[in-house]
Amino acid sequence: MGRPFGVPVYVAPSWFLVAILITWVFGGQIDRVLPELGAASYLVSLFFAVAFYGSVLVHELAHTLAALRFKLPVRRIQLQFFGGVSEIEKEAETPGREFVLAFVGPLLSLVLSGLFYLALLAVDPSSVPGVLLAGLMVSNLIVAVFNLLPGLPLDGGRMLRAVVWAISGKPMTGTIAAAWVGRALAVAVLIGLPLLTQSGALGSDAVDNVGMDTVLDALLAAILAAIIWTGAGNSLRMARLREHLPELRARTLTRRAVPVESDTPLSEALRRANAAGARALVVVDSEGVPVSLVREAAIVGVPEHRRPWVPVGSLAQDLTDGMRVSAELAGEDLLEALRAAPATEYLVVEETGEIYGVLSAADVERAFVKAMARPS
Repeated sequence: MGRPFGVPVYVAPSWFLVAILITWVFGGQIDRVLPELGAASYLVSLFFAVAFYGSVLVHELAHTLAALRFKLPVRRIQLQFFGGVSEIEKEAETPGREFVLAFVGPLLSLVLSGLFYLALLAVDPSSVPGVLLAGLMVSNLIVAVFNLLPGLPLDGGRMLRAVVWAISGKPMTGTIAAAWVGRALAVAVLIGLPLLTQSGALGSDAVDNVGMDTVLDALLAAILAAIIWTGAGNSLRMARLREHLPELRARTLTRRAVPVESDTPLSEALRRANAAGARALVVVDSEGVPVSLVREAAIVGVPEHRRPWVPVGSLAQDLTDGMRVSAELAGEDLLEALRAAPATEYLVVEETGEIYGVLSAADVERAFVKAMARPS
């Protein structure tokens, strides 16, 4: 939908579903307050749905600006079924920055709620602008309060994580605490939200309200609880991922390689590799400059009896700039380099440009899976 501050904004297909839902529910309320509008009440309600998600976008832009201020890359902002998300690619370096990064979103929603309240004072509450401003004031207040609840993946959970991180000195401890509070919050929402809405209805009348409204309340509670529970679990998994990322080092995962010229028979190249204890082949020119990599899958595909007649150059993949990685890369920097130039093998070089070896993407994946399987 655009690139404010250079960050792309996307609208997920689920947004259209919630826009229809808001238009239907809020339109009925407007029709009761302003019956003279007739069918136009649903057009006003649609405008409210768009304006509300505009407020959500402002909330997410607050997170994005704070992240960019702290030099944290933001992949994108996505508006979806229950609000929005700013996909910040790196973790804040300090608990203080983490707290600020989380707090600015609810703070801006509170500011928006206050601004809509001030604007409401200047108009007739029974007019279309009055109804819209009142709805935006209340909805932004709800967004702020809900996001301040102290459990991941909500902003309040990230603030709690920052506080526990500051006290314990361990970001993982903060994540575990905030994630489990988030899971407890999910259970509380699942059980408590329907009870609260039902008790409010029963308190006004002696009529039994168990019906469509009760079913909708229970469904809403279940969806909210599922989102919070899943988000808390994902936060734990992402924390474990970041905890183990430093174990992924290009230097330790690289296979030793031998340089060969392109017209060297495959059988001879493999003999040299076995003699040197190497597991990879790098094709070089007459001056020893690497020009391509012999793909492991291509070697396996050549029958042994044909290997004396197949030159290694016919099995090699030309090197591109993205396929040259530094032996010093590790963790997120290593994964980012591999993601920027997808390939099966990479040439690993020293800072001097000297060949260190060949890094297989499959080896990185296996090391990553093995690291994630170990307990934190």
